[in-house]
Amino acid sequence: MSRARVVFVSGLSGSGKSTAMAALEDLGFYCADNLPAPLVQQFLDLCAKATPPIEKIALALDAREAQFLTAMPAAIARVREAGHSVELLFLDSSDEALVRRYRETRRVHPLSPDGSAERGIAAERVLLRDVVLLADRVIDTSQLNVHQLKAAIVQQESGQTRPTVVNVISFGFRYGTPEALELLFDVRFLPNPYFEVGLREQTGRDAPVAEYVLKSTRGAAFFERLRDWLRFLLPLYDSEGKAYVTIGVGCTGGRHRSVVVAEALASTLRADGREVNVDHRDVEKST
Repeated sequence: MSRARVVFVSGLSGSGKSTAMAALEDLGFYCADNLPAPLVQQFLDLCAKATPPIEKIALALDAREAQFLTAMPAAIARVREAGHSVELLFLDSSDEALVRRYRETRRVHPLSPDGSAERGIAAERVLLRDVVLLADRVIDTSQLNVHQLKAAIVQQESGQTRPTVVNVISFGFRYGTPEALELLFDVRFLPNPYFEVGLREQTGRDAPVAEYVLKSTRGAAFFERLRDWLRFLLPLYDSEGKAYVTIGVGCTGGRHRSVVVAEALASTLRADGREVNVDHRDVEKST
């Protein structure tokens, strides 16, 4: 029997499994959803007997099939024992991001008996707790859009390298720290435009506010070091094949200092030829 490459795809509902499967299909994988665990080896045998043999296979796991998930660890072990190359890819996301996605699409969570996305997500996390422990790769999709997730899957599964994409989020600590940050910078030590009457009603996207923050002694020294450090760090991420990095920049209210630094950082990295996405989470909130 030919040795196949088999990717099992699991994750929370709303985390992007359909997008991941579509990306794998674009890479030439034969994709199947919710195949019962006892039939996995039989399915692989049929793929091996096809003309020509199907050697790249992706199977999606669904938490709604509880018996399927219970039997899956043993099924994966048997596939490995048969000599196939096996990978379990798990897609995760923060509760906040998942709830937002369900509200935006007006969908009902498949495990929610009363329509509550929060309770459905909590129930699904319990069902998938053993599966995530088996994962070879975990991708947090909280800050990724469909295109970014697809690019991450293509990069990881095809070996095609591309520069690490940078996601920058400005926010106010007053409203809580965003989830899924990989790097976090607290810029509350910088001069605060909020206490300047002529600047208070403006935001960090306005030139007078940016000049006030970045041309201060602290602001100029900090940003120079931050820029140089990221120029050192990001190429290392590139060489490791890291698809994206999410950077948080926080100040008190998320309207002035964090926005200034996030905008300046994005402008600098884009000038270096890097893809950067910016989200000012709290800039429109009242002071």
